[in-house]
Amino acid sequence: MRGAIQKLDRYIIKKFLGTYFFAILLIISIAVVFDITEKIDNFLDKEAPIHAIIFDYYANFIPYFANLFTPLFVFIAVIFFTSKMAYDTEIIAILSGGISFKRLMFPYFVGALIVAIFSFILGAYIIPPSNKVRLEFESTYVKNKKDTGLTDIHLQLEPGLFIYMGRFYGYRNKGNHFCAERFEGTRLLSKLSSQSITYNKDKKNWTLTNYIQRDFVDDKHIQITEGSKIDTVFNMTPSDFKSEHNWFETMTNTELSAYIEAQTKKGVGSIKPYIIEYYKRWANPFSAFILTLIGVSLASRKVRGGIGLHIGIGLGLSFGYILFMTISTTFAINGNMNPLIAVWMPNIVFTLIGLYLYKKAPK
Repeated sequence: MRGAIQKLDRYIIKKFLGTYFFAILLIISIAVVFDITEKIDNFLDKEAPIHAIIFDYYANFIPYFANLFTPLFVFIAVIFFTSKMAYDTEIIAILSGGISFKRLMFPYFVGALIVAIFSFILGAYIIPPSNKVRLEFESTYVKNKKDTGLTDIHLQLEPGLFIYMGRFYGYRNKGNHFCAERFEGTRLLSKLSSQSITYNKDKKNWTLTNYIQRDFVDDKHIQITEGSKIDTVFNMTPSDFKSEHNWFETMTNTELSAYIEAQTKKGVGSIKPYIIEYYKRWANPFSAFILTLIGVSLASRKVRGGIGLHIGIGLGLSFGYILFMTISTTFAINGNMNPLIAVWMPNIVFTLIGLYLYKKAPK
């Protein structure tokens, strides 16, 4: 009996993973065809090299797209092969043989664990470096980016040192209407203002133009120094003011965590997208277990409409999950919702749905 159960476990895990990777291959092939159709004019107009299109763009686009829609692929895989087992009466035979529905879930969750680990490693450490190449290709050959810059920047660089910039242009590493104020407690010690500030990559310092330095010697005396240009060092880099869309996608989990910690200490107020991205990299792999539970509970019984109905319901629920995640994270970025709650709320809601369907599933 034990050998038969182990054989059943291997059978289901093999079916799970085989169908999962087949679904990825099928859907990504379709996605690549549509993407080529959409971008072919850009490739031709900007004379993108064939080698760059294949290896810089699509070789990095495929794993990014696959991991992004992992919940959809998991659901399709579970729904498809479990429905087929149900309509071939394999599920009935398994349950009639003395194996409980709870025990039947074990190989499914083993498959979900493999997918979850695979998805986490991809999203946290493999895809971010490849995104740098993909996004660079897009900015060169696909998109016409306009550098609108990040505006109204307030930052604490260290205890007692605060800076302000009216606008910072990330692609030019340049800001305007710069001001740096140093305090001792509540007493203002000095104020440095300049019309513009530019980062020097080679020297790793900043150049201020048309600057005025005011040193408050005491309550009655101010020492003023003016000049057209001066080089100085601040505890900041252009990466502190990155405003490009999805720049956080190029950072590994280690880099992302360190960035969030550093920016939080500096008092940056616009890091919600980074925090949400960090939480999503932990929450998204967990969806493999939730959608597996829902998929098995739905597809393990025969219903009118056959496998097509199961797949239709599965697609609806998986797209509902993705839509729920998108809406909740949007509220977190643009509203006051806690990022941790926003990211995990879809998992919590769909876990409850999964438990309800599991309770109603044939035993």
